[in-house]
Amino acid sequence: MELIIRSNPVQIIRHQICSDSCENKGKKEERRQNIPKMFSEIQKVTDKAMVFLQKKALSALYIPKQKLHMAMSNTTAPKVQLLYDLCKTTFTPSGLSSSPSPQPIHKLCSLLDTFGPADVGLKEESPDDDRGHGFFGLNRVTRWAQPITYLDIHECDSFTMCIFCFPTSSVIPLHDHPGMTVYSKVLYGSMHVKAYDWVEPSCIKESQEPGCPQVRLARLAADKVLTAPCGTSILYPKTGGNLHCFTAVTPCAVLDVLAPPYREDLGRKCTYYVDYPYSAFGKPYDLCHHTCYKGTTFLKVKVSVSQSEIIKLLKNRSTDSAGNGAQISNGNEEEYAWLAEIETPDDLYMRSGVYVGPSIRV
Repeated sequence: MELIIRSNPVQIIRHQICSDSCENKGKKEERRQNIPKMFSEIQKVTDKAMVFLQKKALSALYIPKQKLHMAMSNTTAPKVQLLYDLCKTTFTPSGLSSSPSPQPIHKLCSLLDTFGPADVGLKEESPDDDRGHGFFGLNRVTRWAQPITYLDIHECDSFTMCIFCFPTSSVIPLHDHPGMTVYSKVLYGSMHVKAYDWVEPSCIKESQEPGCPQVRLARLAADKVLTAPCGTSILYPKTGGNLHCFTAVTPCAVLDVLAPPYREDLGRKCTYYVDYPYSAFGKPYDLCHHTCYKGTTFLKVKVSVSQSEIIKLLKNRSTDSAGNGAQISNGNEEEYAWLAEIETPDDLYMRSGVYVGPSIRV
């Protein structure tokens, strides 16, 4: 027997509407729950697109990581570190690392030109520290009684980086730098520099008496005052004033780079000299007597002129050839001097200090 249940049409419609409503609510809820997931997917796609575009835009400006690291380190490294790095690549124990070229010298000078006292941990001293004596207010003995401070920054087989701090009127006597190139930068204050180069071929006059030194002819390369800020000075093995003397006009400090450094066993010994006017030994026939000051003692120098020299001088009475194309005449005698070697002055008062500037990463 078949049971047929007939429903009211209105109820059927209501049931269908209710079913549709419930179904729509379920779909809406499902869509609502999927919204965060959709945004997350969109964000991922956007991020990937941004990364792609950035890489595309920067590809032309790409810098290798190693070069980028070097560039960043160079901008933050202290100047003294940059100076060390440049010296390390420029110099060897025998001098320049490659054939002589103005480029490494120019780079080194350009860097040194930017140095000030603060770059090496120094504070500029006041000229009032001379206690009113001034440059000409003390005799030479008193000037040398004040210590010069030597600060060692770095030394190796290829080069030396150091600083000399001078009180007013202190002096480093005339000395040489055999086979060396020296870069000097006045960091603060004023300093008088007198420098010579040997005349080549060498012109030497021997003494006939025991105990009297021989003298050698040199040409004046510099006689001036350097006041900070000023450019870097360079002396070379044979030019630029390889033999020089420093006298502090005011409290001052000098940053030096010596390449290669002094080394006695390799023939690079520091030798001190005293200078005499050219006229002291330039006259024929005479036994030339000359008294000079050496620290707190006096030296008597006696030089005789040999017969061959007399003949040569008579032939060249008006003009004496000094070699290297230099001509000594009555008008330019002051450009030349006779230098005699002396022992290291006992009263050269120099003390070692402690470098307190930025450390160097070797």
